[in-house]
Amino acid sequence: MPNLRLALCQTDPWVGDIARNSDEVVHWTKQAVEAGAQLVAFPEMALTGYPVEDLALRRSFVEASRSGLVELAERLAGEGLGEVPVLVGYLGRSEQASPRFGRPAGSPQNCAAVLFHGEVVTRFAKHHLPNYGVFDEFRWFVPGDQLPVLRLHGVDVALAICEDIWQDGGRVTAAREAEAGLLLVINGSPYERNKDDVRLELVRRRAAEAGCALAYVNMVGGQDELVFDGDSIVVGTDGDVLARSPQFEEHLLVLDLDLPVASSDHTDGLLLADGLRLVRTELAGTAGTADAAPAPRAEVAPRLSDEAEIWAALVAGTGAYVRKNGFRSVLIGLSGGIDSALVAALAVDAIGAENVYCVSMPSRYSSQHSRDDAAELARRTGLNFRTVSIAPMFDAYLAATDLTGLAEENLQSRLRGTLLMAISNQEGHIVLAPGNKSELAVGYSTLYGDSVGAYGPIKDVYKSLIFRLAHWRNEEAERRGEVPPIPENTISKPPSAELRPDQKDTDSLPDYDLLDTVLGLYVEGDQGRDAIVAAGFDPAVVDRVVRLVDTAEYKRRQYPPGPKISVKGFGRDRRLPITNRWRRG
Repeated sequence: MPNLRLALCQTDPWVGDIARNSDEVVHWTKQAVEAGAQLVAFPEMALTGYPVEDLALRRSFVEASRSGLVELAERLAGEGLGEVPVLVGYLGRSEQASPRFGRPAGSPQNCAAVLFHGEVVTRFAKHHLPNYGVFDEFRWFVPGDQLPVLRLHGVDVALAICEDIWQDGGRVTAAREAEAGLLLVINGSPYERNKDDVRLELVRRRAAEAGCALAYVNMVGGQDELVFDGDSIVVGTDGDVLARSPQFEEHLLVLDLDLPVASSDHTDGLLLADGLRLVRTELAGTAGTADAAPAPRAEVAPRLSDEAEIWAALVAGTGAYVRKNGFRSVLIGLSGGIDSALVAALAVDAIGAENVYCVSMPSRYSSQHSRDDAAELARRTGLNFRTVSIAPMFDAYLAATDLTGLAEENLQSRLRGTLLMAISNQEGHIVLAPGNKSELAVGYSTLYGDSVGAYGPIKDVYKSLIFRLAHWRNEEAERRGEVPPIPENTISKPPSAELRPDQKDTDSLPDYDLLDTVLGLYVEGDQGRDAIVAAGFDPAVVDRVVRLVDTAEYKRRQYPPGPKISVKGFGRDRRLPITNRWRRG
């Protein structure tokens, strides 16, 4: 059987930065060609970044992408890389009107193209458009209607884009009908917990359905609330994993594939599954380069543990948000509690301790052990630390106003938020908000207080998981021979906002293990009140939690973005009306 040396470039494109992304395509293509690759593939919309959201509706951006694609093809040839076909995703447009979708000719499309010999030799658009969860692709794009097949070195390679294999039929079934030897899929598949297992099961199933090997290249990095974990995979027809990239790292995966000789004589225009038209591009005359470099060893990167995977996602999302928005440093209100401690440890891992600035802002109710815990974390990690008491400001407000109870408690939080934003404005750091998913779910936060910030690193992390991650990070430090970053007292003491004497979170909320279990059913599971009660939970607890979640929607809408790690995060995923009288779930 003919041998095809394939290169999957697991890269981190930046949304809107076509020039930078083009540089990255050239950089990684050069490495792939030096490794003897005969076909090079990049992720979905690698030229424009992904997702571009409503940028797709700007004609100027579409045209910049299209012209950038042509320039990239010419540049690859000009740098001596034109002899190897390169598959790259970009933002394109339709040539014909789509009456079925009510869209005119020239409408945006999520496209990919093969660049070869300085030209764009074939283009195609994504066939299945996701419109669930964080995806709104029917808002922006019209679907494609082709199955592109490259005939390269005696092998037929069918091409697809991400959702094309997440849905039944379509290009997977069409690839079998076209008798392809390889189905090559480029992806922008966001991270969720355990998605690596789901992804592996998917590509194995689709390889069997397509009747051929399947190669899946995914992007890495972060884009606002989305994190991309890479995890590029190649499987054989029998589902065996032939190669797999590491998670959360840019990576070049090169491997030799023994693929069947192309035997199909199907001609262009043949109608296949779902009305897809076969479009074949003959590249058989290209010079083979696989012998120019030693055969690569098939690489199967080990999987991360659950906690390590989540930590890597949070670090990747936080670091990407800081860097891609042009900042160098972050500012955190460090209380001595578990949430701000975890955010500080994440930030240190994401951008380095020298770029993390923390402020302890004690009031009359702040315990000495919390002040000491904050200072100890700073000592252990080496981050920048200062103390600014809010007591004088608090006393001045109380002298001027008659505040008691909750208003008095929230004043402390709002003074801290104001102080953080003032330091941010003065020194140029961006503020990281420390709220976790449990608190955001039930509204246990103060608007314009602890909710201020540009980014919320643990926004999608339940409180019970916060403790697990803190234990894991300390254990990981010990395993490496390093100082554990989070003081043990911070982890072991009962959580408290410390806004009144001897305050504990459990004064206002159920125990976090119970709360998080009910929230998981109600938020991620979309189960109603009656279903949760029927599962054995106390009706009074369920009623209280449901009421708190529903009435806190207005707060969540005002909270900053943060990395999504769950199947349903607050923000792009879960969209409920703020004004809402439905209470039965």
